[in-house]
Amino acid sequence: MLRFTERFKTLYENAFRLAELTEADAVLLLLDGPADWQLLGKMAGKTQLLVAAESAEELAGAKEAGIAGVPLEMGDNPVYEQLTQALLEAVADDLLAPGHSVIALYSGFEADSIDSMSLIRLGERLNRLTARDLRQLETRVPLDTLKMVVDLAVEIGREGREGKPVGTLFVVGDSRNVTTRSHSLGFDPVKGYSRKERNLDDPRVREGIKEIAQMDGAIIVGPDGTVEAACRFLAAPAAEITLSKGLGARHWAAAAISRATKAISVTVSQSNGTVRLFQNGEVMLRIEPFQRRAMVWKDFEYEPPAVD
Repeated sequence: MLRFTERFKTLYENAFRLAELTEADAVLLLLDGPADWQLLGKMAGKTQLLVAAESAEELAGAKEAGIAGVPLEMGDNPVYEQLTQALLEAVADDLLAPGHSVIALYSGFEADSIDSMSLIRLGERLNRLTARDLRQLETRVPLDTLKMVVDLAVEIGREGREGKPVGTLFVVGDSRNVTTRSHSLGFDPVKGYSRKERNLDDPRVREGIKEIAQMDGAIIVGPDGTVEAACRFLAAPAAEITLSKGLGARHWAAAAISRATKAISVTVSQSNGTVRLFQNGEVMLRIEPFQRRAMVWKDFEYEPPAVD
């Protein structure tokens, strides 16, 4: 049960103040178990409150208090992976829109202690993304596989490798067509391994892919999460594709291959770690990397806006 300590109350209240100041659309609270839902709802005021926890059982009673619950079923996954899934599930359930921004509260340092806060912005040209769109993505690529790749991309964008930013391109699904529209850059580090030794379900494989991510070329992932090939040059045409200014060759290649095939592309920007998901040649989802170090809350002077 969440304890309403003075520290938590201060953090919780100021989260809603920060939401007002930044015009955030919701506050997301990541919990390890049940809470006093009526008290949480009363303290939230008019700002939308979302609560994510491990299971629907832990969220029992939240709906009756007017609080939207998001069950995760992720076990002991890292906090940033839980936050990523909570946001994706919230968008899929129409609790959030892709253009929204969210104040997230979570245990960044100590388990069972809400001590960290982040402002997360979800969106660039994402108003068309709905629950139906995410279900359509699942018909092309199993959502579990897509989430696994997105989580890995977010981790690469957040951490880089050895303190240096890393740009990466994953192409997920429709592997046969993607392979025919690409060619090897001369060395494939996953060639010769069994399918089991190349599946992203294995944490060791994910760690290995982080190292491969530093190399040039795309990483092709099958619908079942198996890494089919790496260091591939994508040769799909980029005609009639329009992207935002500032996006480089990696993003153009991602957009082009997603239009030429039924695959979904996931890029990590080397400049800022932003993760983008492409389908049919367009950006369908953008996830900003969470802070490399979670922010520990400290009291601050707050002055409400002047009333004319």
